[in-house]
Amino acid sequence: MIRIEHLKKQYAGVTPLNDVSVEINDGDVISVIGPSGTGKSTLLRCINQLEKPTAGKIWVDDVEVTAPNCDLNRVRQRLGMVFQSFNLFSHKTVIENIMMAPMDLLGKSKQEAYDEGIRLLRMVGLGAKALSYPEELSGGQKQRIAIARTLAMNPDVILLDEPTSALDPTMVGEVQAVIRDLAKTGKTMMIVTHEMNFAKAISNRVFYMDEGGIYEEGTPEEIFDHPKRENTRRFVHRLKVLELNIESKDYDFIGMAGQIESWCNKNQIAPKMANRIGLVFEETTQLLNSYFDSPLIEAVCEYSEQLEVAKWTFGYAGSPTDITQSDDDLGVAVLKGMTESISYAWEEASPLPNRLIIEIK
Repeated sequence: MIRIEHLKKQYAGVTPLNDVSVEINDGDVISVIGPSGTGKSTLLRCINQLEKPTAGKIWVDDVEVTAPNCDLNRVRQRLGMVFQSFNLFSHKTVIENIMMAPMDLLGKSKQEAYDEGIRLLRMVGLGAKALSYPEELSGGQKQRIAIARTLAMNPDVILLDEPTSALDPTMVGEVQAVIRDLAKTGKTMMIVTHEMNFAKAISNRVFYMDEGGIYEEGTPEEIFDHPKRENTRRFVHRLKVLELNIESKDYDFIGMAGQIESWCNKNQIAPKMANRIGLVFEETTQLLNSYFDSPLIEAVCEYSEQLEVAKWTFGYAGSPTDITQSDDDLGVAVLKGMTESISYAWEEASPLPNRLIIEIK
């Protein structure tokens, strides 16, 4: 259906898409997820040629839409686009908004366009709003009208760019319900979304975008339950990450404690949890410093806002050293008293082969 080869889109000072190659099959329902600024919307806009790629090629079936002589108006009739901002004409009624494109671009008669428009309005649950104006509708209703307007062109592919992001939370569900029903019809769809549960429920494929392209792709189960790459894992589990490095016994503990406090505040971590995160770092680094004359330590804290769980991972150089077996019974007892679990492993191939994992709840 859609084939993308070495797609690149570059703006002044930023390259959201660096080298994207992927195929989208008939009937695919693909959720596109990832942090802000990673090219999700840009990818959709390049497919529909609302953005001109810097390099690369895109085919829709056997038509290269990036070719200079491509008839974009004809291609766009096959690629429906739903935006986050609705883009309805305020001076026209709901049914007139839906009838315009089929009459102007497909040559349908006024009666044909009207009958189809009413059918689509009923499909999205808004048959009674045909003669209303957009200003009389809620945000969720406007977005459902925008979806009906897109369907009126009977596109082969529907591209939805964060269709619920501009909505009040109470209205998100009604739009998602329409999209769920639409996905069951066999239409090929690509949906940029920040709603992870929705993406998991509706899709047969998920693209996680990061580092200038499709960083990882797979089924919803693969991406959300068993991600293979680190950035994907951190994103889908909504992990906030702090990394600290210690290269001397005289490390700036006060400065690092300040970093930890600032990071906890920024991520709205509850005071009790934030206090434990700081104390675990202090106790662990003190124990490690008692073992090594020249410590080399990488400390990574991950906080899951979804589970309200924090995890410190301390990687450190030197011979196998499990500080939980320390003779310093008081220090170890204090550490264990603040944590849910502590585990130690030796990873010989790693530059920091000692690995201590401490979970806090």
